[in-house]
Amino acid sequence: MTNESKNKGKLGTEPYKGVRDFYPADMAVQNYIFGKMRKTVESFGYVEYGASILEPTELYEAKSGEELVKEQTYSFKDRGDRNVTLRPEMTPTLARMIAGKKRELSFPLRWYSIPNAFRYERPQRGRVREHWQLNADLFGSNEIDADVEIISLAYQIMKDFGAEDKDFEIRISYAGVLNQYLKIMFSTNPENTNILTEIINKYDKISDENFLKKAGEIIGKEQASKLLDILRTRYFEKGIVKEIKYLEELRAKLSNSGINVNIDPWLKRGFDYYTGMVFEVYDTNPENNRSVFGGGRYDNLLEVFGAEKVPAVGFGMGDVPVKNFLEVRNLIPEYVSTTNLVICMLAQENMPKAQELASKLRAEGLNVAVDLSDKKVGDQIKIADKQGVPYVICIGEEEEKSGKFKLKELKTGKEKEVSGEEIKNIIL
Repeated sequence: MTNESKNKGKLGTEPYKGVRDFYPADMAVQNYIFGKMRKTVESFGYVEYGASILEPTELYEAKSGEELVKEQTYSFKDRGDRNVTLRPEMTPTLARMIAGKKRELSFPLRWYSIPNAFRYERPQRGRVREHWQLNADLFGSNEIDADVEIISLAYQIMKDFGAEDKDFEIRISYAGVLNQYLKIMFSTNPENTNILTEIINKYDKISDENFLKKAGEIIGKEQASKLLDILRTRYFEKGIVKEIKYLEELRAKLSNSGINVNIDPWLKRGFDYYTGMVFEVYDTNPENNRSVFGGGRYDNLLEVFGAEKVPAVGFGMGDVPVKNFLEVRNLIPEYVSTTNLVICMLAQENMPKAQELASKLRAEGLNVAVDLSDKKVGDQIKIADKQGVPYVICIGEEEEKSGKFKLKELKTGKEKEVSGEEIKNIIL
């Protein structure tokens, strides 16, 4: 039988394209990232919520960007002939939940979640088809201080990950500012303005020649050249758009808190529901020079459910770009297993004592595994070390009689003779 015949019909071991498997070391990184996020948002008074990954497709047709719904969602008909979508983002779900119980809720609300979401995109650095995302949202305040709080929270998360101010840049803008500017400067109509803003959004990703060609089809070659020159300098005639004054006030308030932000009117978020301030956090490292995450104000999202208007502001922080940001700066801690201790045995006769000691230590709060193999002690220790376990002890006839054990720290190789009662205080 040929190898081809043998392999025919066998299932592949690779995950679906664009999604990830998380082996223990990978999962430890995910949990580290999520743990930092949770700790910081909860320190600001935010509480966690959750929801199903399945939503009616119409939820996204009503409020998400057209490109997202038509080209990037995983949508299908269920057996009841209903159009269903795996959520591509959490904000519409959150709006649905709040609209559904608006009369029972006490505002302002500070809620957060770290759900997974699916988008059918071309997998590349910083983009996958399934990702997890911290969503932090403040409902019930239209004050500028709510915008200050959300950006302050975003800033503090970056700092709590160990980033320095020079490692990232926060840019702020206002929904609709770019459209107004293009209308005034280039006399664009609403349809052409939307097309042009999409071209501008891709400015950093396409060649100047390609940009001039695409923009020239909308506003003419000469005007496209003028626009390209403006984009290169990020110049913006501030006085012609009134919302710039609000952004300057917001910047001043953040500056008083020690947070520096830059006003960038060319910034445009990818969703249609933003109504006020928008912001992006950018990585300043040349190796990863891209947006890490962003958010903004969306005051009208509940209206699609027939509910009264509730002002809201928030952001979404994806795990993939955050991980890339941390990796570039070596800010991810070295992997250590959640298992604190492995108990090795010289012989199977020592199993009862090993299990007895393990039970006692678990009751004291340690995570303890007993090696169940019949391998030599040296091999048992090597396996524990390879799995990232920090400590081992070995039990033989002598240890059973004396009640004393040699506790070995695998990273340093140091050993210390201890009693069962001393183990917890040394490890924890």
